Amino acid sequence: MKKTLLVFALVSAALLFSGAKNRDYYVGVTLLTRDVFYQQLEDGLQDEADANGITLRVQSAEKDLNAQTAQIENYITQRVDALVICPVDSVGIGAAIERANDRGIPVFTADIRSEEGKVVCHIASNNYQGGLLAGEYLAGQLGGEGEVAIIDHPEVASVQERVRGFKDAVKKYPGMKLVDEPSAQGDRAMAMVVMQNMLLSHPDIKGVFAVNDNCALGALAALEAAKREDIVIIGFDATPEAQQAIRKGGALRADVIQHPGAIGKTTIETIMQYLNGQEVPLEIPIDTGIVDKEGLDKAAGTAHATGK
Repeated sequence: MKKTLLVFALVSAALLFSGAKNRDYYVGVTLLTRDVFYQQLEDGLQDEADANGITLRVQSAEKDLNAQTAQIENYITQRVDALVICPVDSVGIGAAIERANDRGIPVFTADIRSEEGKVVCHIASNNYQGGLLAGEYLAGQLGGEGEVAIIDHPEVASVQERVRGFKDAVKKYPGMKLVDEPSAQGDRAMAMVVMQNMLLSHPDIKGVFAVNDNCALGALAALEAAKREDIVIIGFDATPEAQQAIRKGGALRADVIQHPGAIGKTTIETIMQYLNGQEVPLEIPIDTGIVDKEGLDKAAGTAHATGK
């Protein structure tokens, strides 16, 4: 009888251990928006989640802090195992993150950093490196001389890092002068108006760093309307529309390229490690690169040659 009870206890313990190890995890995700970049990031999240038996619940805040806060509150009520947040506002989202902290739900940020609340790990492009690349490329295009400006979005921490990298690159060229850095809040229509105003206030401007492709394409529209072909724009994101504009050979000369799918994949990998009791770093940077007409044409030629 004792032997039978011992076997039963061992089998029960094994089943409990197996169930604990292999149980499904539920992860709540709130995206900044569902533009091309975040669609690709979501695909990376989903593919890796599917490979690891994680159920994702994904919503988009569409740049609305109140909506994002409500989404996080709902995930907290649902008692998800982890949260992935792409903050609308790096400071404003802090209170919602702190409520998740109070309930013991681990929080991970992807693409955009939070300045408040406890975050287990931040996974994002190396935005500072991307800003450096943009500044160096623009300096090369201008021969290290001329007035330049930034079309900014300072409410977002990742953009702050891009701008810091760009400024550090430009500092190395005494002939380059940063004359303006207005915000367009990442919006294309607003960026077009911002660029039109800069043409009036700084008619001698020679280069623009646009902190995302909405800003780059808005600025491009303003320059095309004004027939200002002497101004160089460097964008950030390398969306398909921006790449097409770069191939045309106009003012949009190059773009910093991110790898949103890799950000999503790495985020889920990191969550799995944490939920399985492993230590994870506070931050995981994903390297960026730069694409221009020459590189895009070369890539297209290679793809055509290989039939891809």
